[in-house]
Amino acid sequence: MSPLLVIAVATAYLLLLFAVAFYGDRRAAQGRSLIGNAWVYALSMAVYCTAWTYFGSIGRAATDGLWFLPIYLGPMLAMILGWMVVRKMIRIAKTYRITSIADFISSRYGKSPLLAGVVTLIMVVGIVPYIALQLKGIAVAYAVLTTPLGQPFPAPHSWWQDSTFYLALALAGFTIVFGARQLDSSERHEGLVAAIALESLVKLLAFVAVGVFVSFVLFNGVGDIFARAAAVPEMAGLLELGDDSRFAYAQWFTLTVLALLSVLLLPRQFQVMVVENVDERHLKRAVWVFPLYLLLINLFVLPIALGGMLYFGAQPGLTVHPETFVLALPLAEGWLWLVLLAFIGGFSAATGMVIVDGIAVSTMISNNLAAPLLLRLQGWLRSPLDFKRWLLQIRRAAIVLIMLLGYLYYYLAGDAYALMGIGLISFAAVAQFAPALFGGMYWKGGTRAGALSGLLLGFGLWCYTLMLPSLAKSGWLDDGFLLHGPWGIGWLKPEALFGLQGLDHLTHAFFWTMFFNVGAYLLVSLWRSPSAQEASQAVLFVDVFERTAATQPVFWRGRARLDDLLPLVPRILGPERAQAALADYARQRGVASVAQLPADAQLVQHVETLLAGAIGSASAHAMVASVVQADALDVADVLGILEESNRLRLHSQELEEKSHSLERATAELRAANVQLQSLDRHRDEFMSAVTHELRTPLTAIRAFSELMRDDPELEAAQRQQFLGIIVAETERLSRLVNQVLDMAKIESGHADWQPSELDLAELLRQSCQTTAELLRDKGTELHLLLPDPSQPPLWVRADPDRLTQVMLNLLSNAAKFVPTPGGRIELRLQRRGDCARVTVQDNGPGVPLADQQRVFERFRQSSDGQGRLRGTGLGLPISRQIIEHFGGRLWLQSEPGQGACFGFELPLCGAVAGSVAGAAAAGTAQSAPEPGDCNHEPHPADRR
Repeated sequence: MSPLLVIAVATAYLLLLFAVAFYGDRRAAQGRSLIGNAWVYALSMAVYCTAWTYFGSIGRAATDGLWFLPIYLGPMLAMILGWMVVRKMIRIAKTYRITSIADFISSRYGKSPLLAGVVTLIMVVGIVPYIALQLKGIAVAYAVLTTPLGQPFPAPHSWWQDSTFYLALALAGFTIVFGARQLDSSERHEGLVAAIALESLVKLLAFVAVGVFVSFVLFNGVGDIFARAAAVPEMAGLLELGDDSRFAYAQWFTLTVLALLSVLLLPRQFQVMVVENVDERHLKRAVWVFPLYLLLINLFVLPIALGGMLYFGAQPGLTVHPETFVLALPLAEGWLWLVLLAFIGGFSAATGMVIVDGIAVSTMISNNLAAPLLLRLQGWLRSPLDFKRWLLQIRRAAIVLIMLLGYLYYYLAGDAYALMGIGLISFAAVAQFAPALFGGMYWKGGTRAGALSGLLLGFGLWCYTLMLPSLAKSGWLDDGFLLHGPWGIGWLKPEALFGLQGLDHLTHAFFWTMFFNVGAYLLVSLWRSPSAQEASQAVLFVDVFERTAATQPVFWRGRARLDDLLPLVPRILGPERAQAALADYARQRGVASVAQLPADAQLVQHVETLLAGAIGSASAHAMVASVVQADALDVADVLGILEESNRLRLHSQELEEKSHSLERATAELRAANVQLQSLDRHRDEFMSAVTHELRTPLTAIRAFSELMRDDPELEAAQRQQFLGIIVAETERLSRLVNQVLDMAKIESGHADWQPSELDLAELLRQSCQTTAELLRDKGTELHLLLPDPSQPPLWVRADPDRLTQVMLNLLSNAAKFVPTPGGRIELRLQRRGDCARVTVQDNGPGVPLADQQRVFERFRQSSDGQGRLRGTGLGLPISRQIIEHFGGRLWLQSEPGQGACFGFELPLCGAVAGSVAGAAAAGTAQSAPEPGDCNHEPHPADRR
């Protein structure tokens, strides 16, 4: 393939990333963030998958089979099981404007500049091999595409003729443009994160596309590949982990733990996972999206590795390195578009890591190495320096330096180490931060001396047991000390230290580094108590979730002047951003202007926090200390401040609880007031209706009585008619008065009811007889459906008069709304488990959905469908109260236009209930339907 074409494609892809990053920054400036999305956050975390994943995993699978898996099992476990740790890291970083791992660790242990510098140096040394790995991956991919397949790659050019050198410079330029344009590193690099998320999608798509091509184009599926590999003795073992006697448990454990720690501690992971996080809630999606991403990008690792070995193994004389299979297989078949896509995928995997690591490590260098030196230079010159300009230039220069160091390592190491070997060296280096970082998050007893001694011992052993052997194996050093130990002392051999043998070199190094690192951290921390500054920071870190910003303790006492303190902010952030930040703080403090801010401990802490986002916590602390007079605090002072803070926090919680209680009480009073107003309105409506109902029969009685009094000659037949009307109206008046009295008794709890056992079927027959004349006058048919007489009677315990009142209410209510003529009412009695169910179904217009709950409210009158109110609004509420008093329930089910069905259930008496339960156990009883099941068709034998 033409080198010009490959370079053109790579350049076009870089330009696309530039466009995406530029668009992301432009959207952020307009207040429409691209990265304020959980999917973008989760995809940006996939920067973990570098050239190591894209090329090195296949090489590892081709030689060791399933041993590539621990590198991805570790991150999966870290996210699924350890997401609470990540959440705490995010909360701490946001609260104290922490911008890097060095800043995180130094801030926890008293904002120590020395500790920050040590962490930075370790990170630089540890990450350079990893950057070299990415450059090597791109260089190898370029060589595969531009060299005839199977031919040796051309000898390395001089560095000024090497395209990889210029690629490193191009990546440095990209990183500077989108990652070092401003000093405040706690601000989001939104365009850069959007570009990283795009790269994650591209490399996943490319790798899966190659996997599908190998599995289903070159072969007949993954099963076919595995079957063919199992038939080759040299490859059969790659599909197995080995039996219990041969399985290297220690190595598997070491790889898994290293990967687990690396996904939390690598600078690029800390940058995208912690610093660039815009919303803690995004972590909930990343917890499953990131492991799913790792699963998808590793699905075809083993099929590609085995498929490549089978494919090229069948072509004698053709030697292809397994790490290049992802490019060589489609290239051998002439699928040029897929080759270019695979190349872009590998290019994305490598460049994403280099760019983000460049930002993270350059931030550490400028904040923790350069800033302290500038502070000393300023003190020596006794004149203020333009910190913003100086630090920005240093940060940019650091990016270029990191890229060049990575290239130098790549250029000198050559082919001495495979991609995975280089990556594991870096993993072991960053693992040295684990005791100090995680111990500091959860143990208040950790001290600066303990963290420093642990880091120095762990890093020293890392250099001795891993870095020096890698240099010796690369030919840079004489390897005699590997074989015989320095000065011939065998127990000092780097790969068999203190006589420990039987472990692979990585497990051996990990064991000794962690043993001395953790041991020194614990022992030295326990040996000496933490200082006041360390104790105060320990409280802030360990208890970060227990306090809000308003109740956070401020561990500072002393004297400060506003004229000395405020000018620090524009010197670092610039005049515009400084003025905006200070004005916002003034509004929070409730003062009219920045000039009126009190120069107290809170302002000192706020200024230090603002500066920390730009130059790191240690440097910010030193800069603020240079213009204020701080009183020395001891541990007793820290405890006193903490106790006072706790009192304020408890008081704040009490006030908050009281506020919530008042809000709830106010809401309850408001609801009660609304209910009272509604009841008053209904009562007024009811009184109006009752008055009208009372006036109607009284008017009739009076009118017909006066007619009979004034006309003694009235005919006997007409007189009898008038007397009948008077009697009927009197009965109507009595019913109305009785309903009002019943409701009053029920509400007062003085209802005088005499429950007894009664046959419900017989009571229904009597109710039908009582209403027969009313229904006949309206031309309404009444159908009574009772259980088979061969079954036991349904006995319930209730007051027969009150239950008859319920039935008359329901039947007369149905009679009001059925059409005339053509009305039909169906009264049904059924057995349902331990209950008797009665339903009254009519063929009237039904009850509107909006009114179905309100019909049981007191004083609520029903409309007959023509806008006329019917009844007093007491019949149904009284009926429900009666049924519930006897342990039952009453309901309504209605579909508009299909009639209404009122039903109630009452518990059966004990003897019958027991027999019914027995029948149910024998399989003869029907299953209990929902309360509204009014359309159940009875068995023909039930009809009577």
